[in-house]
Amino acid sequence: MAFIKTKWTPEEAEEWTKEDIIIWVLSPISYVLISVGSALSIFLIPIGFLLLALGVIVTIVLFAIANPKLNVISGEYEKRQKEYLERLERITRWEE
Repeated sequence: MAFIKTKWTPEEAEEWTKEDIIIWVLSPISYVLISVGSALSIFLIPIGFLLLALGVIVTIVLFAIANPKLNVISGEYEKRQKEYLERLERITRWEE
């Protein structure tokens, strides 16, 4: 997946990119494949197992694309939250 970006800065991760569009497309596809595949697999219909396997593969690809960007965004928010809580603690202790 050379055309998929995996290294993000917090500023880049906040912007909409082609990776977001790919995620929008893959999300409903994985949901439908897993739902229909599970239903057909319960009835032991062979195509159901294939659809279920494809759904799992699409879901793994989905997470591989989304996770690097989400980790960067999450880390930045955690950093901001920590700074805010430290500032709030100083204010409540009248240190400023």
